[in-house]
Amino acid sequence: MFLLVAAVVLVDTAFYAAIVPLLPHYTDELGLSQTGAGVLTASYAAGTLVASVPGGLLAGRIGVKPTLLSGLVLLAVTSLVFAHASHAAVLDAARFAQGVGGALSWAGGLAWLIEVAPDSRRGELIGGAISAAIGGVLLGPVLGAAAVELGPASVFSGVAVLAACLAAWAALTPAVAVRRAASSVLTRDLLAKPVLVAVWLVALPAAFAGAINVLTPLRLDELGVSGTVIGAIFLAAAAIEGVITPLVGRVSDRRGRLAPIYIGLAAAIGVGIFLPAAGTAPLVAAGVIVLVAALAFFWAPAMAMLSDVADSVGFDQGMAAGFINLAWAGGQLLGAGLGGAFADSLGDAFAYGALVGLCTATLATLLLRGAPVPASSPSVG
Repeated sequence: MFLLVAAVVLVDTAFYAAIVPLLPHYTDELGLSQTGAGVLTASYAAGTLVASVPGGLLAGRIGVKPTLLSGLVLLAVTSLVFAHASHAAVLDAARFAQGVGGALSWAGGLAWLIEVAPDSRRGELIGGAISAAIGGVLLGPVLGAAAVELGPASVFSGVAVLAACLAAWAALTPAVAVRRAASSVLTRDLLAKPVLVAVWLVALPAAFAGAINVLTPLRLDELGVSGTVIGAIFLAAAAIEGVITPLVGRVSDRRGRLAPIYIGLAAAIGVGIFLPAAGTAPLVAAGVIVLVAALAFFWAPAMAMLSDVADSVGFDQGMAAGFINLAWAGGQLLGAGLGGAFADSLGDAFAYGALVGLCTATLATLLLRGAPVPASSPSVG
């Protein structure tokens, strides 16, 4: 089950990240403006954001296996459309639909994995799945570069075939029973404080990640760093993040969900203060790598915390996975959009200062009050 889910999220995130090397190609071929390139880039996350909660509801109603299959079929079909599209609007629509498919795949696959995982290894296995997703982020630019050299038609038709093979694998995998939540539970507890805290602890690092993806490449470019070197810096950071994430998940299983998050918050605050003042390319590069490593201390514990809360308040893991998608996509869009806007109007220091303030307030609140997990929940934090 873990291998299937890891393969699904790797392919999904590889397609998400493949667009970066393709932007100059589509700009030349289709005459895209910078705004048009931004729309094409953001369409995937927008689709994921829109489909996050519906995907979670679908996993709870029809089951995790059909939801995963729906996402993979949608990925296969839209990959074919993306492979042969020659108009910007069609590419935007296809990428948006791929984001919807990704939300369904993540909701079904992650909920399926959580349902079959022992509680004592939940954080570790979620961390392993996130590590596979990070591997997809590393593979994505390679996939995009291949599409530039060989043509999008051949490469993304291959992605469609791969998605179909994954769908066949999922179809042959035995399903698990669906734990449906009562409607009274959904209306009463989805906005309960423990749920909101867990969602926030996924959204906060996603917002920080979205901001640094916009701010630091531009800062490095100002300092004379080439695009190839900037890419290498982010690849190194992602590789380190991929190693750390499952280890942190394992620690959260044994020491509690909050223990790694405290470390991540403290490190993010320190680096967030340091980065705007860094005046040389090596210092900025080191800051990026350390900050990405700090954010790795959030992902598995926060996502496992959300699944723990789902158990405690009685809604299904499909909805928990949907909330994870919602928090990640919302944080990414907010961080990238507001981070860039703040930096343009008020400077990088203000953008980083806003994120540092949020991390500081979160750390202080958790230290003073702890995570507001209901008494009936497992003892995890």
